[in-house]
Amino acid sequence: MKRNFYSIIIALLFISLSANVYAGNPDRQGEAGASELLLNPWARSAGLHSLSIASVTGVESMRLNIAGLGRINNTELVIANTRLYEGSTLQLNSLGFAQRVGTNGAIGISLVSVDFGEIPITTVGQPGGTGGTYSPGFFHMGLGYSHTYANKISVGLLVRGISESLPDVSAFGLAMDAGVQYVSGERDEFKLGISLRNIGTPMKFAGEGLSFQGANPGNGDYQLTFNQRSEGFELPSVLNIGLSYDYYLNDENFIRAVGNFTSNAFSRDQLGVGAEGVFFSKFTLRAAYRIEIGNSTNAEAENVYSGLAFGASIDVPLRKESSQRFAVDYAYRTTSPFRGTHNFAVRLAF
Repeated sequence: MKRNFYSIIIALLFISLSANVYAGNPDRQGEAGASELLLNPWARSAGLHSLSIASVTGVESMRLNIAGLGRINNTELVIANTRLYEGSTLQLNSLGFAQRVGTNGAIGISLVSVDFGEIPITTVGQPGGTGGTYSPGFFHMGLGYSHTYANKISVGLLVRGISESLPDVSAFGLAMDAGVQYVSGERDEFKLGISLRNIGTPMKFAGEGLSFQGANPGNGDYQLTFNQRSEGFELPSVLNIGLSYDYYLNDENFIRAVGNFTSNAFSRDQLGVGAEGVFFSKFTLRAAYRIEIGNSTNAEAENVYSGLAFGASIDVPLRKESSQRFAVDYAYRTTSPFRGTHNFAVRLAF
C-alpha cells in the first residue's frame, strides 16, 4: 500500500510539472531548437518507434525513460550507429554505459554526436564555394541515476549537456530528464511508465561569426566591429505516458504489447502502439505504428516519423550457462520524405 502511494505521488508530480510546460498548441511547431534531442540513437527502442516508455531498460532508458536504467543485472555497454533519413548523409554515433551501484541503484553515461559530413564553405563573394569544407559539431553527454524500490517502482534523474557549434559560432545548454516506472503482476507482466524530458535552460548562439565590420556612424573614416545578438530558443520538451503488458507463451517465449501517448511542447501530440515477441530468450522481433493527433493535410507539416517501424535483435550468451550476453540490434523507421532511418547497435551485458 505504501509503495502504491508513492507511485501515485510521483505520477501526480509529473503531471503537475507538465502543466506548466505544455500548452498543447500545435501553432508553436518549429519554435524550439536542439531538435536532435528528439532523435533516438538506440536500435531496440527505435524498432518500437520509441514507444517503450514503460518497459525500456538499461542504456536505452537514458533516451526515453531514465527510470529503467536500474533494471539491468550488472553492467551494460552499447555502441550504436544511426543512418538518419537515408539519402541525406546524416548519421548519429552513440556510446552508452550503465553500471549497477549497490543493491537497488544504477548509474549511466551516454554520449551522442551528430555527423553532418563535410559541407562546402560558401561566401557572398564565392557562392560556388571556396574549396574548403566544415562540419557542425552537435554533441550531447548525459549522466543519469536510477533507484528501484522493492523491484516495483523505479525512479530516475538524468542531466544532459548540449553543445552545438560551428567554427566561429556555438551554443551550450543543460537539460534534465526525469522518469518513473511501475511494474505489477506475478511475472511483472504489467508495466506503467511516465517520463518528462528535455526540461532545461534556453540556448543562444554566440561567437565571432555573429560580428561584422561596419562604418563608424559618427565618423565614417574608420571601421568598427559590431556584435549581433542572436535570439534564444527553448528545448523541445516532451511528456510520455506508456503502458505495456507481457503475455507469456512459456518460460522462454512471450509477446509484449506496448502503447504510448506523447505530448510535445512544440509540435502535435502523438499516439502509438506496437508489439515485440521474444523467442527462446535469444531472438526478438518488433514492430510499431505511430500517428499524430489532429494531423494536418499539409504534407510539409507532418512529422517525419509518423508511420511504421520494425526491428530485430539476436541476443546470445558469451558462454554456455553464462549471464554475460552479446547482442546485435537493428531497426528501420519509415520517413517522409527520404528513404527511412536505419539503426544498428552492438550490446554487451556482463
